[in-house]
Amino acid sequence: MTHSPPTFRVKLAETDKELRAAQRLRYEVFVEELGGDGPLVDHQARLECDRFDPFFDHLLLLDQSKNDCVVGVYRLLRDDQAARIGQFYSEDEYDLAALKSSGRRLMELGRSCLAKTYRGGPGMYHLWSGLGRYVTDHRIEILFGVASFHGTDVALLSEPLSLLHARHLAPEALRVRARAEHFQRMDLVSNDDLDHRAAMKQVPALIKAYLRLGGYVGDGAFVDHQFNTTDICLIVDMDRLTEKQKIIYQQGVGV
Repeated sequence: MTHSPPTFRVKLAETDKELRAAQRLRYEVFVEELGGDGPLVDHQARLECDRFDPFFDHLLLLDQSKNDCVVGVYRLLRDDQAARIGQFYSEDEYDLAALKSSGRRLMELGRSCLAKTYRGGPGMYHLWSGLGRYVTDHRIEILFGVASFHGTDVALLSEPLSLLHARHLAPEALRVRARAEHFQRMDLVSNDDLDHRAAMKQVPALIKAYLRLGGYVGDGAFVDHQFNTTDICLIVDMDRLTEKQKIIYQQGVGV
């Protein structure tokens, strides 16, 4: 029996049914696969939810060959949407004063994931292409958001965290900082003792993709025991992208 290759399309969730499909995929990835949890996670219905969901736009990757099954998601929060909530999602973890005082159009990204059988293929290319159109339509100037390493043992992540701090720390004008009450240093291994190649192999693919765009990291990590992750904050200044990087972003090449 042969299987039809996926046929992708990207759209924003417009109905409760589409939002639930996104939350169901997030449950499969973040709860079942990665061991996360949260106060509003619905284990009986298998939905990964939180209080911010009603305010975000939810970008969906659909496989038309499987009756428009949702196989990828991205959660998007523009600064005008955040103003209605009173905060960005990541402000529970990071002081975003540097970005919020810039006077530039901001958008927070989060909850990015693909269904397991779609990873390593063209699915993420299509999702990024849709994200690129959204950014252009809304004239977004700075993208940022929390990205995660799996696990909470900082000792095991000391090399990749140190590499990010040494090579990709954001310039002062864009440098967000983990909040003091849970600030986790990232410069844990001296540059002289760091095996850069081995360290980069431990960096998750999504973080690498943003680094290829010229992305930066904020100062300090946040250890999220509830979600079983160690988080960093990524920042991408769209004005600083080279033409090659813009092609990577708009077409999803190299993700």
